[in-house]
Amino acid sequence: MRAPLCLLLLVAHAVDMLPLNRRKKQVGTGLGGNCTGCVICSEENGCSTCQQRLFLFIRREGIRQYGKCVHDCPPGYFGVRGQEVNRCKKCGATCESCFSQDFCIQCKRWFFLYKGKCLPTCPLGTVAQPSTRECQEECELGPWGSWSPCVHNGKTCGSAWGLETRVREASRAGQEELATCQVLSESRKCPIQRPCPAERNPGQKKGRRDRRPRKDRRPERTLDVRPRPPA
Repeated sequence: MRAPLCLLLLVAHAVDMLPLNRRKKQVGTGLGGNCTGCVICSEENGCSTCQQRLFLFIRREGIRQYGKCVHDCPPGYFGVRGQEVNRCKKCGATCESCFSQDFCIQCKRWFFLYKGKCLPTCPLGTVAQPSTRECQEECELGPWGSWSPCVHNGKTCGSAWGLETRVREASRAGQEELATCQVLSESRKCPIQRPCPAERNPGQKKGRRDRRPRKDRRPERTLDVRPRPPA
């Protein structure tokens, strides 16, 4: 009786060890022979459990899916940490990349980004920026400032035509003071008819030079016409 009982126990133990041995064999093989960062990996489905701090990214092809452990989720996905496993979840249908399910960072084509949402058209009070695919709030133009001094070649004096400029700021409606969208400026021609302090009239210099006594000019002799006393 003891021999058949021991034989049955050995058979049962061998049957229980088959799944464990098969699982150990599967770890380290997987799709393409890459199970880096996996805790459990199979040839059919790749990784199913990742090491701590890694995200499980599941790639689907038809009815099949393959798991891979990654440090950062690929574009179009965002990472969610859980108690048992960290997963990469897909962004919304209109998001190219996202921070979470409810906050987009970049939108797909034909959509505009506004406060984390991808919209087909920008809401009222905003304008679409084709280069960034974002909705920016319209600008409120401030008053024009004073005209600057008239300048020509970096000088504000002389006798020529120069330019004077004035500016006004444009801030976004409903945003903080630091959120300025642009600064507008305009310029116009202006006459400059003011002599520079270092310049003098050439005619005045020449006149002063003529009034100076010449060193080579000899003094003129005068005749003594006083009457002589009688002898």
